[in-house]
Amino acid sequence: MGFDRSMALASGALTALIPLAILSNAVLTLLSDKDMANRLIDRYGLTGGGAEAVDRLFSSTVDTSVGVDILGALFLMLSVLSFTRAMQRLFEQAWELSPLSVRNTLNGLLWALALLLYTALVSWLHAVLGHGHLELAPALVAAPLTAAFLVWTGRVLSAGRIPATDLVPFGVIATALLTACSLGATFYLPRLFSSYASRYGAVGAVFAMLSGLFCVMFVVVGSAALGREVRDEIGRIRHGERPPDDEVRREWDNVLDQMRLRWRTTREQISGRRRPGRPKPR
Repeated sequence: MGFDRSMALASGALTALIPLAILSNAVLTLLSDKDMANRLIDRYGLTGGGAEAVDRLFSSTVDTSVGVDILGALFLMLSVLSFTRAMQRLFEQAWELSPLSVRNTLNGLLWALALLLYTALVSWLHAVLGHGHLELAPALVAAPLTAAFLVWTGRVLSAGRIPATDLVPFGVIATALLTACSLGATFYLPRLFSSYASRYGAVGAVFAMLSGLFCVMFVVVGSAALGREVRDEIGRIRHGERPPDDEVRREWDNVLDQMRLRWRTTREQISGRRRPGRPKPR
């Protein structure tokens, strides 16, 4: 269930972010001398085929003064809203809320805009502070900002139905795991981009981005479920609710019984394959 939800979110994020990144590329070239492709290349130290694939994917080949046509703008809006609704359903299901669907569209657009600002700010922190091999300094500086953004994300996408205090465990867990993923990406993503680019060309950059987005969304999905459990456990502790003294022992006994049952079933299946009269293998 978590794997399928993570893949769906990663696909939705890719569909929404690539057109949005290409569109915002014109704005970045006006604000600085580096476009989206150069920022990604510098961020992860891409070389060779990986750098070339990213440059082909994000570099604009047309005049940036040409306006976006109505059909392209409509597709971009639909893809962004589809991704925001997928994120909205994640929090609604994790906290067992009734779905709002399109009634929360304005909050979804607000969150998408905030996501762009958050991504730009984190990219700026890495550009300014990311001088080490691990880029540990920008990751640690961005951690409080990430936690605050995640808590606000659950708040706005649930239309205020989830209190901010209930989202704090989710924000803390997700921030810790995403920070670890960010540090690991400095080693893994350059190899992934180069490997996929050598096999598939510019499309390989898309596959590499999808793999990275899947890891991020898997962390977010798992943190949402775990954060809800931690929040419920904290609530039970505050209300003085304690489990029976033998509950842990009974749960452990149940796990052992299930393991024994599976072992016996496996042995019976193996024994059934050895029919009488057939010599046993030596």
